[in-house]
Amino acid sequence: MMTMTKGKKENKMKRALISVSDKRGIVELAKFLQDEGIEIISTGGTKQALKDAGIKVVPVSSFTGAPEILDGRVKTLHPKIAAGILFRREVEEDREQLDSLDYKPIDLVIVNLYPFSQTVASGKPEADIIENIDIGGPTLIRAAAKNFSSVAVLVNPDQYDGFVKDYKATGGALSPALRRSYAGAVFKMINEYDAAIGNYFAGSATPATTAASPAEFPAEISLHLKKNADLRYGENPHQVAAIYQSVGDKSLSIADAEQLAGKELSYNNYVDLDSVLGMILDFAEPFACVVKHTNPCGAASASTLIEAYRAAHDADPMSAFGSIIGLNRKVDMATAQLLHETQFVECVLAPDYDADALALLEKKKQRRLLRLPTIGKTAPASRWLRAVHGGFLYQSADRHTVTEAELNVVTKAKPTPEQIKSMLFGFQLIKHIKSNAIAILSGTTMVGMGCGQTSRVDAVENAVKKAGARAKGAVLASDAFFPMPDGVETAVAAGVKAIIQPGGSKKDDEAIAAADKAGISMVMTGIRHFKH
Repeated sequence: MMTMTKGKKENKMKRALISVSDKRGIVELAKFLQDEGIEIISTGGTKQALKDAGIKVVPVSSFTGAPEILDGRVKTLHPKIAAGILFRREVEEDREQLDSLDYKPIDLVIVNLYPFSQTVASGKPEADIIENIDIGGPTLIRAAAKNFSSVAVLVNPDQYDGFVKDYKATGGALSPALRRSYAGAVFKMINEYDAAIGNYFAGSATPATTAASPAEFPAEISLHLKKNADLRYGENPHQVAAIYQSVGDKSLSIADAEQLAGKELSYNNYVDLDSVLGMILDFAEPFACVVKHTNPCGAASASTLIEAYRAAHDADPMSAFGSIIGLNRKVDMATAQLLHETQFVECVLAPDYDADALALLEKKKQRRLLRLPTIGKTAPASRWLRAVHGGFLYQSADRHTVTEAELNVVTKAKPTPEQIKSMLFGFQLIKHIKSNAIAILSGTTMVGMGCGQTSRVDAVENAVKKAGARAKGAVLASDAFFPMPDGVETAVAAGVKAIIQPGGSKKDDEAIAAADKAGISMVMTGIRHFKH
């Protein structure tokens, strides 16, 4: 039976173990500990950094009596270390056993882990990644956290100032609430760290550039997310929200965008900006999109950025009110002047801004300006998670770009080179529009769009209504097949002269017959671009 030691437990810390990969603030903290008369045990690069700063350090090998071996893989994994951390100060038998073995208590553990996620993100070879799987670090901090009533544990340089302040206030005892919070931080860190390692091994057999089959998806997925910011509210004012980012994920993220001006971003802003980001990544030529509620009400590519933006905005200026603008080129002064004249733009996302362009756009204080220099340089995510009640859906991203070689002309009339260019632009754009989706194209400008409809013919009717007279001679792009010929007939009645669609309906022959009757061209891609 355990015997509890009577009397007040001694508060004063006598010994600290320090081993950190992130050395921010560690010298200043160690000097404070030394001034408080606390013996410091350390190893490796941390030991050397402290010694170089004039701090007296006991090497771990001297403390344990055992050398570091296996090129440093084994150094802190020793009974003297583990027992010094784990022994219960209030249990008499523990104290007696420690004394009989001539082991010494360790009252403070300052350890952070090898930078595994950062090593993965850096693109280093697997041998380096494996060496950055920390073994001793998690063991030390887990032991200290388990014994948090007696041992304090710091795992983040951001904790140092609070520790010093509380140490001074309590005479070295530390408040119980602080000790408990430190323990909680440990288990949170270990959970995230192990999840990152697990995800690395789960994904290492499936390169990010390949299209996965269901068998290639892991049986379990661990999410490692870090909060970027709390948001004012969610989709509606009565909802709460925050934005998180995947830790160690090196793919392109809207969360990496730098806000240069304007008021705080909202939940809905982030949702729209993410849609904008997906669109501008899909076009190599100067491209602009005008987005409302994740759908483009205008989009265009042109030889210059200002021409692309003017065409995108003029496609539907009424819907452009309160829009999110996406641009895939650095914003020059000419484009900025046109943007500045646009009535009520919520946000602008671009790779960068010329200095004079930024100065002009900043004049409207409510307009949010975001810069993301990695657009076009960093690959987007190859997998997508989507929340459902109690879980997630997981799929490969829709990255397919249809080429001219994939077009199957199914009508008697053949599309012209200009129509083919328009078709390819429209079919690339259509995958970013909510289904059922129809886009009407004049050249490489979307002039009409129908989205989120419950029938395809409704989507066509909405698109040609938006296009108006501009539908005459235009190209129509559809994200999925026409289940009935009525959609084709509606497009023909509006003056559409060419259609691109996936095909695959039982009534494809009827859709083709309707196109042939009108003398228009139709191509099928075999690729569907549903977006729900």
